[in-house]
Amino acid sequence: MPPPPAARAKVLAAFTEILVTTGERAATLDAVADRAGVSKGGLLYHFGSKDALVDGLVEHLTELITADVATMRAAPEGPVAYLLRTSSDVDAEFDRSYLAVAELARGAYPHARGALDTAERAWTDAVTEAVGDPAVARAVVLLSDGIYHRTSLGAAPPELDELLELVRRLGSTPAA
Repeated sequence: MPPPPAARAKVLAAFTEILVTTGERAATLDAVADRAGVSKGGLLYHFGSKDALVDGLVEHLTELITADVATMRAAPEGPVAYLLRTSSDVDAEFDRSYLAVAELARGAYPHARGALDTAERAWTDAVTEAVGDPAVARAVVLLSDGIYHRTSLGAAPPELDELLELVRRLGSTPAA
């Protein structure tokens, strides 16, 4: 598939930036065009309305999720270690896109929540394949959420070896 046109990518990046820094109400078409350095007509060429822009960002996040899960499944250290390690990657394109879509989901675009649910399901499925227990997999994803939260607030990432050992023990402990 050919890469998207540069103007389209600049518009999505500008929309993301506005959503993350000032919120959905500030993300008008005029503000997005201005931040992207394109005319409003140029923006409308790629995204005919704000709804289309929202859909474009949700689609972009879905593509990032698909790529992330493929990388997660192929990671030499395994899906659990990959997920926990990358949970402290704040301010990357994936993180900013995720936060922007979360902002939309909290506001006037609740359908954007579907992309966030897609990510959680995909991560949980990949971890379940690795650990064999859906409850442990859900705990790992929640652990990942906690690592992300702490790191996004400026805390140092935790020592992963200890957490990976805990997950290993949880995955090998028979249910009572």
